[in-house]
Amino acid sequence: MNRIVRLHGQNDLRLETEELPTAGEGQVVVAIGAVGFCGSDLHYHSDGGIGTIRVREPIILGHEAAGTVVEVGAGVTRVAVGDVVAMNPSHPCGSCKFCDAGEHHHCMNMRFKGSAMFLPHEQGFMRDRVAIGEAQCYKIADGVPMTEAALAEPLAVCRRAMTRAFDVAGNLSGKRVLVTGAGPIGVLCVALAKYFGASEIVVTDLQDATLAVAKEVGATGTVNVLSDPEGLKPYEVDKGQFDIVFECSAALPALRSALTCVRPLGTIVQVGVMGDTALPFNMLVAKEVNLVGTHRFDKEFGQAVGLINDRVLNLGPVVTDVFNGSDALEAIKVASDRTRAVKVQLVFDQ
Repeated sequence: MNRIVRLHGQNDLRLETEELPTAGEGQVVVAIGAVGFCGSDLHYHSDGGIGTIRVREPIILGHEAAGTVVEVGAGVTRVAVGDVVAMNPSHPCGSCKFCDAGEHHHCMNMRFKGSAMFLPHEQGFMRDRVAIGEAQCYKIADGVPMTEAALAEPLAVCRRAMTRAFDVAGNLSGKRVLVTGAGPIGVLCVALAKYFGASEIVVTDLQDATLAVAKEVGATGTVNVLSDPEGLKPYEVDKGQFDIVFECSAALPALRSALTCVRPLGTIVQVGVMGDTALPFNMLVAKEVNLVGTHRFDKEFGQAVGLINDRVLNLGPVVTDVFNGSDALEAIKVASDRTRAVKVQLVFDQ
């Protein structure tokens, strides 16, 4: 039988079983090696949804996963049994106006693993085995830990944030960068900012433990804005010191700090998803700040896998806790504890 981690409603997470999947035409069956908890999984569990998106039927959580191909269906040519793969949870329709324009991440009919946006919900990766289209599987190089391979999806989100920064501000080489929020996305943005040549990377958060992880992956400085509320004051002088800010906390105080600390003509990339927010637009206008959004990823998933395979990022510290799949209830408690956890993953027996 196939073990699955299924959410039935708010604070109702259960370990259940179902029949093992088989590979259809163009599909492979992947034995899940590692799968991570994302903020959306935590919100589904604790709040019953995210904003207007509600959990309306049982859903298997998880959209960040890697594993080993154990079965291939007819017509499969890209991967073979025994390959380790990271799985792209995005499955755009390929025929809407955004897909036709090559903007697949804005697909009108996107099916995204572990998402409750549509009915029926799109079931996720937190299970022993999953059947999935071969086009969504990206080979992982020999020697890459499964836990790091499973970071491909959140790393792709951050790689997309870099793309948006490059679109407006050019490259990061020699730039001064602020990252607000040291959760998984913030920490991975730090790792990428270092890789792309930022000269200074300052990170803010409310927790020393997560800031320590940010330091391990490449931050040159950290500020705990809870214990040191004046810690960013030096960066406010002369109308702001940072060239680029990646706002990853989805917290209004952090966005206000970003506007205060970014230099005139600088760029803020809003990575964290927040609700309706009142902004000091006078500052945005007076400083001529570029405020840009970023949404999921497209080609960036393959780019993220390439970076993982090349071992050019220090990804080991990002995964702070690993649990057996049978311990999902304990794992989600730890994942929800921002005082200690960055990325929490489940590993499944193969």
